[in-house]
Amino acid sequence: MKRAWSLLLTTSSVVAFTSTTYPQQHAMVDDKQLMAILREAAPAHVLEHATVMNMGADGKMHAIQQGTNGWTCMDPGGAPMCADVGAMEWVAAWQSKGPAPQKLGFIYMLKGDNGASNTDPYATGETPDNNWVKTGSHVMIVGAEAKSMMQAYPREAKADPSRPYVMWPGTPYEHLMLPTK
Repeated sequence: MKRAWSLLLTTSSVVAFTSTTYPQQHAMVDDKQLMAILREAAPAHVLEHATVMNMGADGKMHAIQQGTNGWTCMDPGGAPMCADVGAMEWVAAWQSKGPAPQKLGFIYMLKGDNGASNTDPYATGETPDNNWVKTGSHVMIVGAEAKSMMQAYPREAKADPSRPYVMWPGTPYEHLMLPTK
């Protein structure tokens, strides 16, 4: 089962996540374990001064490190990532089904992901018709400002995750997936 998230945008522009379900295949990790996991998700200079969020026993994300560089790092459901401010705003818009922000955002996911539908931004699991794709080490460029850049990349429902592609094409949350290996 994939984790279902709800989001709250706080006054400090850090998105706080609340898990309504927690995947059995992804146990909660302590703060030290999380930091070790995140070292493989983004460059060290990003993580060093980032806000780091971890899932508490209460099912809510808590800051275990307050950042100063505008990045937020976390491991939602076994997909460790670090996102800049623009990307966190994009995530909040996606989760709330609001309009995509009119700015660029960047996300590091250098450990890869657990897979997602390439056509349905809200799919919670693989089905025969939702074009599930699992991308290895990658970065993402998100936000409405990236739309013109994405026109040069494949937009097929059945993406080749070993090459750059547009995920969720034709939706307000389409974004560019750029494999790094």
